Amino acid sequence: MAAGDDSKDPSMEDDQASSPGPSFYRNGLFIFFHNVRNALKADEMGKEISSIAVPAALALAADPLASLVDTALVGHLGPVELAAVGVSVAIFNQISKVAIYPVVSVTTSFVAEEHPNRPHEAQSRDAEDPRRDSVALPGDMQKRPFLPSASSALVVGVVLGILQALLLGFAATPFLRLMGVKPTSPMMAPARQYLSLRSIGAPAILFSLAMQGVFRGFKDTKTPLYATLAGDAVNIILDPILIFVARWGVAGAAIAHVISQYVIAAILLWRLVQEVQVIPPHIRDLKFSRFLTCGSLLLARVVAVTFCVTMAAYLSASRGPIPMAAFQVCLQIWLSTSLLADGLAVAGQAILAGSFATGDHQMVVDAASRVLQLSVILGLGLSTFIGIGMRFGSAVFTKDKHVQKLIQTVLPFVAATQPINSLAFVFDGINFGASDYVYSAYSMVVVAVLCVVSLIILSYTHGFIGIWIALTIYISLRMFAGIWRMGAARGPWKFLLDMKKSS
Repeated sequence: MAAGDDSKDPSMEDDQASSPGPSFYRNGLFIFFHNVRNALKADEMGKEISSIAVPAALALAADPLASLVDTALVGHLGPVELAAVGVSVAIFNQISKVAIYPVVSVTTSFVAEEHPNRPHEAQSRDAEDPRRDSVALPGDMQKRPFLPSASSALVVGVVLGILQALLLGFAATPFLRLMGVKPTSPMMAPARQYLSLRSIGAPAILFSLAMQGVFRGFKDTKTPLYATLAGDAVNIILDPILIFVARWGVAGAAIAHVISQYVIAAILLWRLVQEVQVIPPHIRDLKFSRFLTCGSLLLARVVAVTFCVTMAAYLSASRGPIPMAAFQVCLQIWLSTSLLADGLAVAGQAILAGSFATGDHQMVVDAASRVLQLSVILGLGLSTFIGIGMRFGSAVFTKDKHVQKLIQTVLPFVAATQPINSLAFVFDGINFGASDYVYSAYSMVVVAVLCVVSLIILSYTHGFIGIWIALTIYISLRMFAGIWRMGAARGPWKFLLDMKKSS
């Protein structure tokens, strides 16, 4: 697929580029076992995946791990403060992910499609439009490639970040009340303070994540990693100083987080302007139509995804500070470790987007098989680590015995779902790399409806543990949605029916 060609979708390509295969290949499930003996082999494919996935996983895990530090430090202020931060983070993440996820995901795929072909296309466009030569750009900016998707993503990120900051800044109290925090609750004041201050960092977060999407499209995940580590180091250093030394409490935790986000954004922008021409030669070179089309589908998906988690947080908060505090700790662990699998998802998306664009279906199969197999191995490792580590480490997050008891109650769900989480996240990356946005959106809406129903019923019948049973059902359905699409060889995966059986 040519870069910037809006009319052609990889999911609609003819199967001419695929190899003819035996007629008994009736489904695409063979992809799960394709070259399974080479799952851990350090061959060319393994090295490419690891070079993308490892830095991406570390970068993705860095921020939740920094949030774990926040959680641990705030937890020593008391269960009320921990619960207040927990409900505020749930609101902030819900609003953020609605904007972040579509921007990052579509940017990665679009840039991966555009980047390999940009020199040729840029020359063709300049020849067709000589007015571009007259555009005065500072220094050597004209020598750097211009990628419409990259510049478009930055504009979208800034605008959405400002809107989010205004929304959370002026409507913190209504959002907290929607989450079940009553005006008379001791959680209200610290939660409102934390959420209002965290909103100041929203523009930096969305701007930096838009830039991360660009770097992922370049298959460069090291730059975002270095920037994230630098920002999180600032956060970790400032946390104890502002929380305990300055005695700012939860406000100190929020301010430290905001400062760290602007540090990350500044580093990424400095590096990006050295790689590409950020300022478009002409306003019409910005391609917002692709972002609106694909982004609207992913918007529906991310609303469905985050609504399930937010609903679970609401049900926990409505049960009081102790259940909400336990939920916050378990959720942070659940997400922090699960996001390691997102590194594989990023690698799969970047490789598949370019392979689908060039019609290299064999590369699609090789890459998809390898990241799926690695996700299972990763998930099993995470289950073991959490099951053993948290059995003895819950006291790190809180000294409250009641909170610790609840954490131990749901720990089996947090640990056992790690392989399922890993597969679900990797399937997201694979589907986005295949530009299968329609199915990704609709399937997740169905999953979300079933999840909300199970949350309501199980929280009523089984209390706090019922919430985690429902979350287990949710992530399992999300995984099976990915398995069915590929296994049934539907949409962009139709070519699997004609692939040769490979060893």
